[in-house]
Amino acid sequence: MIKISPSVLAADFSVLRREVQDMERAGVSMIHLDVMDGHFVPNLSFGAPVIRSLRPHSGLVFDVHLMISDPLRYVEDYAAAGADIITFHLESDSGPEETIRKIRGLGKKAGLALKPATPWQEALPYLDELDMAVVMTVEPGFGGQKFMADMMPKVKALREEAVKRGLPLDILVDGASPPARPPRRWKTAPMCWWPGPPCLASPIMPPRCGSFCRRRSWARPEGEVRQRKSR
Repeated sequence: MIKISPSVLAADFSVLRREVQDMERAGVSMIHLDVMDGHFVPNLSFGAPVIRSLRPHSGLVFDVHLMISDPLRYVEDYAAAGADIITFHLESDSGPEETIRKIRGLGKKAGLALKPATPWQEALPYLDELDMAVVMTVEPGFGGQKFMADMMPKVKALREEAVKRGLPLDILVDGASPPARPPRRWKTAPMCWWPGPPCLASPIMPPRCGSFCRRRSWARPEGEVRQRKSR
C-alpha cells in the first residue's frame, strides 16, 4: 500500500483548516507539515502554534518534517502540538540516537531525512529504531524544483535493507511531484509519496486528489485516521 502525504506549504494559509479538511475528504493518508527555521534551510515556514491550531480540526496523521538546525531542542514542542510522526535531518546539529530516543519516548513515531547529497548508507546505524526514512528528491527549503529521479536507487536500497532486516519501515519520497507514470522499477520501492505544490495549489485539486488516490490504491489504509479532539 502506497500512502500519500500532501504538503500544507502549497495550501492557501488564509483557509488552512479547510484545505486540510478537503485533503482528508479526498482520502489521503496523512498531512505533511514542513517546518523551516531560516537557518538549516534559508526559508521560514511555520512552527508548533500552527500545528496546534490545526490538530482539533483533522483526524489525519500529522507528519511533521523538521528542517531545523537543532531538532532535539524542539521535539517536545511539536509532540505537544499534535505531531504523530516527527522527522528530523541526519545533517542537523542534533545527535541522531538521542533525538530518535527523545521522539519515541514521547510516544511519537520517528523519521530520519536525508538530503540528496547524503549517502543512504549513513542511515543504516539508526534504521532499527526508525518508523520512517525520508529520501529528499529536491534540496530542502525551496519550492518549484524538478523531481530528482536519480534519488530513486537510494529509495530502493533502503527498502531492500528494511526487508532484509524485517523492519516495518515506511519510506517517504519527499520533494516535487513524481512522474505521472513512474518507471516499473519504482513500483514496489517507496511506501509514501510527498506530493509537492500541485496537490494543494489548485482549488479543484481535492476531488482530483481523491481520484488519483483511488486509481493507484493510494487511499488511506484502515486505521490511519486519528480521532478528532473536541473542544
